Amino acid sequence: MEQRKGRLYLVSTPIGNLEDITVRAIKALRGVDLIAAEDTRRARKLLARYHAKTPLTSLFEHNEPAKKATLIKRLLAGQDIALISDAGTPGISDPGFRLVQGAIEAGVEVIPIPGPSAHVAALVVSGLPTDSFHFFGFLPPKGSKRNKRLKEIDAMRGTIILYEAPHRLLRTLRDIREVCGDRSIVVARELTKVYEEVIRGPVSEVLEGLEGRKIRGEITLVMAGRGRGG
Repeated sequence: MEQRKGRLYLVSTPIGNLEDITVRAIKALRGVDLIAAEDTRRARKLLARYHAKTPLTSLFEHNEPAKKATLIKRLLAGQDIALISDAGTPGISDPGFRLVQGAIEAGVEVIPIPGPSAHVAALVVSGLPTDSFHFFGFLPPKGSKRNKRLKEIDAMRGTIILYEAPHRLLRTLRDIREVCGDRSIVVARELTKVYEEVIRGPVSEVLEGLEGRKIRGEITLVMAGRGRGG
């Protein structure tokens, strides 16, 4: 009799407010044999909130290539595994792609359990067109790769979505203004959290309002495409 293969569940978790989780996601986290988490410390807080006692293992950017084989072996042995990231949907600017790809190649069923995603939340609250958009994650930090990406972005008509770290935000806004012009942009900060903030306006105006401020938290940028919304 052939060994039953386990399933890999891609479980979306809250991006801030711990109440933003589906009933299905909670059931999955309680019911699998193992949870692969980007940060086990953060995962434990979520699991404690929803009384899930499932074992945890870490899966982050630098150990994913090595850890993938171990996890696939467990899946092939019949264990069900849930993959979660620090926040939001796993695999979106987070670890997971290699594991998902390996599971598919091994004939393991991969099941998405949808839920929060910061770039979608920022897009719909931005007020910019949602019919066509491009998500780029984080820009290259510096050099020719960064400039090349910004030039690619400048030519696109669809709405642009980026992630950015607080300490790089002002520099990124300046670079966007220089390469893409003074078009409409939205800075969505700490979405779903206590200090949630959404700042809208031309890049120069947003920059002026942020100068001198101590900027903290998770940030998503949403920018009008060429010739659309500013």
